[in-house]
Amino acid sequence: MNETIKQLKNRQSIRDFTGETVKEEDLKVIFETAQRAPTSINAQQISLIYTRDKEKIKQIAELCGGQPQVESADVFVTIVIDFNRTSIAVENVGKEHVIEKSAEGIMVGAIDAGIMLSSLQTAAESFGYGTTAIGAVRMNPEKLIEILELPPKTYPAVGTTIGVPSKNAKNAPLKPRVPMESFVFEETYNKKAVKDGVIQYEKDMKKFRDDNNMDYLTSYCEQTATYYSSIYFNKSGKSLRSQGFEFQDEL
Repeated sequence: MNETIKQLKNRQSIRDFTGETVKEEDLKVIFETAQRAPTSINAQQISLIYTRDKEKIKQIAELCGGQPQVESADVFVTIVIDFNRTSIAVENVGKEHVIEKSAEGIMVGAIDAGIMLSSLQTAAESFGYGTTAIGAVRMNPEKLIEILELPPKTYPAVGTTIGVPSKNAKNAPLKPRVPMESFVFEETYNKKAVKDGVIQYEKDMKKFRDDNNMDYLTSYCEQTATYYSSIYFNKSGKSLRSQGFEFQDEL
């Protein structure tokens, strides 16, 4: 198994850091590597805003629901959908920028932000740092937009921590995933395999919880229902519209 595959297969979210500093030279390479991530039409509609200031990180942690892994990180990176950049390009040739007013525009921005997150985290982890994706940057987006001084046509899509993982965090067991046959399909989607996979994964997670004395973990179905039976970040629509994002492409 080559080192790249080994690293990706052993990826885990790190929520406990030592407090040691992420080296500036490493951070520079991490960002240079992340910038090579693909973007739709090479428009490069993603920007990164990183924070080292401990008071600001603490403030971001509070906006994200008081997450301790955010507050204890040495670096916090906000991945921003940036149609401000592409507006400059479009207006430079005398045309009007409207993609942010469509469902496709939001899809493009969100997809590219996710790709960027993966590239950035993979780069950071290659140096031995730990990361965790933080979707809760969308919990109080208006305040975060203010803190980061984001202009119209930009939006904080997701964040990530970067820090030196503690020994306990590095040695934590990997959570299982849904069965492969309910995840990868040849030619067509298999609804039955997905349903069977959910039932099996519920059992697998219970065994994982019992084997590792992780009584604090809820079951897969309970965890999913906690969030997906409601609209848990209910300020996203309003804040997106205030930043110039809205669906105007519906017939």
